[in-house]
Amino acid sequence: MTENFKISVIGSGTMGNGIAHVFAQSGFKTLLIDIDKNQLNKALSTIKLNLDRQIKKNIISSSDKADIINNISLETNIEFCQDMDLVIEAIPEKYDLKVSLFQKLDSISKDSTILASNTSSISISNLAGKTNRAHKIIGMHFMNPVPIMKLVEIIKTTHTSKDTIDTIINIVKQIKKIPIECNDYPGFVANRILMPMINEAIFCLEQNVATKEAIDEIMKLGMAHPMGPLQLADFIGLDICLDIMEVLSIGFNDSKYRPCPLLKEMVSSGLLGKKSGKGFYNYD
Repeated sequence: MTENFKISVIGSGTMGNGIAHVFAQSGFKTLLIDIDKNQLNKALSTIKLNLDRQIKKNIISSSDKADIINNISLETNIEFCQDMDLVIEAIPEKYDLKVSLFQKLDSISKDSTILASNTSSISISNLAGKTNRAHKIIGMHFMNPVPIMKLVEIIKTTHTSKDTIDTIINIVKQIKKIPIECNDYPGFVANRILMPMINEAIFCLEQNVATKEAIDEIMKLGMAHPMGPLQLADFIGLDICLDIMEVLSIGFNDSKYRPCPLLKEMVSSGLLGKKSGKGFYNYD
């Protein structure tokens, strides 16, 4: 049974606070961990703001909000993960950082603890291979914004046990999300298809095929996309888009995944999208 599972989410950025939000909303006692206390406080403020939006939409009540906030604890010390049943990693998309974290979690967690990664592209098999519990390692790729999007991409490796997969599928259903399984390949399914589309849209802009507004409107009106690819890139974060394209490029050793030079230039210039205030569009 997973109803009384102790959940920890490591990383309190956009994805991490969203994941903590949905677990707490479904009644799970959820520990949100980040090395930056200020970032934790910011995350809790974001969760409260998103809960207020849900109240306005009659999704939850004011008393529900109080219960949800009460389910969330904040901590800066990873040692508090030692008694967790499920730990979900949501730190920056950097392989070395994730490996270091998984090795530390492997050493301090109880044998039954499942370690999951919210990575959008990094190999789950490679992370699992750095631990002594490969059968307990799995990918849980949530979509942004987490409180709204229904999909959780479940990434299994050849070593992930059936019990681990079944447990995670069950828990995803308990938080009212839809789990869909895939195997461990670079970018999995969602980003293997999405990111090359975004990258190609950036090539179109770089080559002056059309303005950014025209590119986005053509995809919205012609393909029924709710958001144009350049605007979507801004919301994802151009640095994250670049990280994923580089994972695809290296993982498949195929030039079709070559990151657009304009994308690389914008990231190196600090134009990261909405989070930096400027990307393809301005957000000041």
